[in-house]
Amino acid sequence: MCNKEKVFFGSACAMVTPFKNGEIDYSAFGKLIDYQIENGTDAIVVLGTTGEAPTISEAERGEIVAFAKNRINGRTPLIVGTGTNSTESTVRYSKNAHSLGANAILCVTPYYNKPTENGLVEHYKAVADSVDIPVILYNVPSRTGVNLSVGALEKLKDIPNIVGIKEASGSIGYFDALVARFGDYYHFYTGNDELTLSSLACGGDGVISVVGNVLPKEMHILCQSFKNGDIEKSREIQHALLPLIKELFYEVNPVPVKTALNIMGLIENELRLPLVKSTRYSEIKTLISKYLKQ
Repeated sequence: MCNKEKVFFGSACAMVTPFKNGEIDYSAFGKLIDYQIENGTDAIVVLGTTGEAPTISEAERGEIVAFAKNRINGRTPLIVGTGTNSTESTVRYSKNAHSLGANAILCVTPYYNKPTENGLVEHYKAVADSVDIPVILYNVPSRTGVNLSVGALEKLKDIPNIVGIKEASGSIGYFDALVARFGDYYHFYTGNDELTLSSLACGGDGVISVVGNVLPKEMHILCQSFKNGDIEKSREIQHALLPLIKELFYEVNPVPVKTALNIMGLIENELRLPLVKSTRYSEIKTLISKYLKQ
């Protein structure tokens, strides 16, 4: 069992960034945060993959973190995505998130330039040295082109503030192997909604969820039911959510989930290029209507 600080157990929402006429829609953003907290979300993640972080300017990043910190007002942990493909900018973003009151940072592996194992290790050491808050590593090779290897995790495991891993390779076998080997050194969160129950059964601590944008209460209850020993309830929720999970990843995230939130009347259906609106509006609307009636 990992004795490092646990940022959260359960379902953290990987939040969208709402836009209106090209700008951050803070009115909608505030309502989304309240919707999450009122429905039991165990932590809020901003500026991650779902938040379209690569298209957010540095000035906007600071504004988003400050706004989220103020709106949350201590009601749940705030985790800020700070990872880029440059160690210099990742360190700068991490320091800024720390100074603005983030409870933890989420740091994706550097994308596009595909560093070696030693490069990954030095990158994460630099980030961890730059802040005094927990760091959660983020492995999503389908997006970045690089896998967070067992060797890298072995070299990073004794750094006190590297406390967790968001594992989003999509392989429950890899997730299980990492927990078995490093469960004393890291807390583990799946980044794949369809594997939430399976990852909990492997010894994980929860999920950083896209589906949680739409159904935060259900994702929270799924995790808490498992923790409380009601495995059947967790299984029931997981199975019920599978059609929605499939639809929300039919096109690249966050295109479908923004469509769903627009259908729910929570945000404008606006993305930043190179992302464009979903071609499956009617299919998503039909499915969302079924879930909201339940």
